[in-house]
Amino acid sequence: MPADPSAHGSGETPLRRAADTSRRTAPRPTVHAAGTSAVEVRRSSRRRRTVSAYREGDRTVVLIPARMSEAEERRWVTVMLDKLAAQESKRMLGDGELAARAERLSGQYLDGRARPASVRWVTNQNTRWGSCTPAEGSIRLSHRLQGMPEYVIDYVLLHELAHLLVPGHGPRFWSLLDSYPRTERARGYLEGVVAADRLPHLPAARGE
Repeated sequence: MPADPSAHGSGETPLRRAADTSRRTAPRPTVHAAGTSAVEVRRSSRRRRTVSAYREGDRTVVLIPARMSEAEERRWVTVMLDKLAAQESKRMLGDGELAARAERLSGQYLDGRARPASVRWVTNQNTRWGSCTPAEGSIRLSHRLQGMPEYVIDYVLLHELAHLLVPGHGPRFWSLLDSYPRTERARGYLEGVVAADRLPHLPAARGE
């Protein structure tokens, strides 16, 4: 999605960011987001336009201007969590990690029944997010997914794993994805990317 000039990720060091808010503002109550680690929002009267976020142990700290509304706070927490996840995904996921991720997702959501022979990134898929060849047990993900949040990559990967078991997009196929808790959020993220003309279309929607 387009970068907001007022948003900043992990460019500053955690120590510098922590100093930015120390002795000026007390941390706001910790907020727990579904499916994520704890999130602590800290407001600073010295911040005017910038929003920053970083990992601190098992929590994520989001630094925002003190004047920001509750609605803006919720929106920016979501934006910054996605941004951090995208940065971490881009650094971490190679073909080997994809294969390990596919095995974990299959075990967690498909009772281990989807067993791909290969899972890899490809650079020749500009009109789809992912594809699979059930006869070969191969799964390919578009390199354009690299850098997106891990839950989005997991959704596309699980989508293709389900195709190893069911070829079409009928009710039986979608029932395999019902247990994945971030399906709608992931699709919403991808729809935003499509709206920004980064990819021509989404994987087939339910009912197609």
